[in-house]
Amino acid sequence: MAFEQNETARTVAPFRSAIGTAGALVALVAFSIALAGCLPSSGPTAQALVAGANAEVAPYAFVQLSPQLMPLLGIDRPEGFGSIGSQGSSPSVLLGVGDIITVTVFEAAPGGLFIPADGGNRSGNFVELPEQTVDNAGNIAVPYVGAVRAAGRGIPDLQGEIVSRMPARAIDPQVVITLQEQRSTQVSVLGAVNDPARFAINPSGDRVLDAIARAGGPEFPTFETYVTLQRGGNQATEKLSEIIANPSDNVYVRPGDTLVLTHDPETFVAVGASGRNAQVPFEADRVSLAEALGKAGGPADARANPSSVFIYRLEYRTTVERMGRGRPEFVGFDLVPTIYAIDLRDPSGYFMASAFAMRDKDVLYIANAPIADLNKLFAFVSGA
Repeated sequence: MAFEQNETARTVAPFRSAIGTAGALVALVAFSIALAGCLPSSGPTAQALVAGANAEVAPYAFVQLSPQLMPLLGIDRPEGFGSIGSQGSSPSVLLGVGDIITVTVFEAAPGGLFIPADGGNRSGNFVELPEQTVDNAGNIAVPYVGAVRAAGRGIPDLQGEIVSRMPARAIDPQVVITLQEQRSTQVSVLGAVNDPARFAINPSGDRVLDAIARAGGPEFPTFETYVTLQRGGNQATEKLSEIIANPSDNVYVRPGDTLVLTHDPETFVAVGASGRNAQVPFEADRVSLAEALGKAGGPADARANPSSVFIYRLEYRTTVERMGRGRPEFVGFDLVPTIYAIDLRDPSGYFMASAFAMRDKDVLYIANAPIADLNKLFAFVSGA
């Protein structure tokens, strides 16, 4: 009886061992699957991004780029200097406190109020009054006329008033006013220029680019230079290269304006399965997505999913709505968090990438290929 029990045990043992091994493998696979979600990853999967965009309250807009949508991009742009001034016409140069002027009085014949009777020996029937500064009250003084309001007035207007107030003893008087030094209609150009300065506006008017040129021009490339126009209590900022490219933004400067130039190179951030994870400078006025991929080392062959390339940015709400991705929760916001997706396995993908313009502070993310996550899992299982 004991012999039979031993024989049975020896016969069943291999089966028990096999069953135990299979059970261990099943348990290990189950454990590995559970662990897969805990493996290191460079970012979300494409499925996770799509699921987030389809949530009941979407935190962002998700746009799969296509040839049909490409013409809808790049239409919207910042308002720029149009928000605080228009191109309009050259501002009139008016007199102001601190301006230095000369008043010259002409009479038709000697013997009048200003020209003595022996004025025939003079070179002309006129008298030039000493230079004077428009005082803090905005006035100048003219003999036999008294204080005359000058601040805020044009020269022809001031000349006419002085003539109208001349006493009757003056013989057919005429007045000519010459602006010797203009101090009240000045603008300041500061910051990243070669010769920061404060100077008076030309009588014919100066535009933004004229004022920058008079300050020696920008210190750095135009595509890395931003111009802030301060006028009264308002200000607007625009890239210098945009002002050059859009003449309507090259507005006239006005008295009291301040232009501040700052050096701020544009950059994008490359993360995920790219050859280079870094903050990458544009170093050009325009960088396409294809060029950005090149600067970032391209998709890494060993782990990148070329069909899952994403660009994170704050997009204009009007652009999002134009592409049919508007949602009620976006109403009231000028900028909307947006994720653009592009499939580089599509033969037209690189054409779209060449036409898609990157923006300052964009984030370029390349998702891992599914096989890369499996490789990580197998490596872990092998180690276990």
